[in-house]
Amino acid sequence: MGMASGGKGGRRRRPMAEINVTPMVDVMLVLLIIFMVTSPMMTSGVNVDLPKTDARPVNSDTKPITVSIKADGGLYLGDNAVTPDQLVAELKAASNNDPSHRIFVRGDAHIDYGRVMQIMGQITEGGFTHVALLAQQPASTGH
Repeated sequence: MGMASGGKGGRRRRPMAEINVTPMVDVMLVLLIIFMVTSPMMTSGVNVDLPKTDARPVNSDTKPITVSIKADGGLYLGDNAVTPDQLVAELKAASNNDPSHRIFVRGDAHIDYGRVMQIMGQITEGGFTHVALLAQQPASTGH
């Protein structure tokens, strides 16, 4: 009897050698999420006294040049009819040889899309870099 209880009494629990890192990882992930959510809010409210400058915004004083393609294929620079061969030369004259001048291309809804792209390609090959298509917004139905 003494031997049985002695055998049990001699066995002691060893201290755990491993550290349970799961709770620490959970806490760190929660802190990371909180930091990620709050950091954009903190930076958006920073007041900065921006320097003043006399520089003009690019092309703010120049009126864009409008190239129109009618349903019958007629090509117009502003209100003046031009031929496709004259287009680039007329654009250079109208923009005072400024390749960054804004050019708007208006194409009739019933003409071939390839024709519009051909005119835009011709304008960009002429050296103009700011070429844009114009479209009309559909009227709202007022629902």
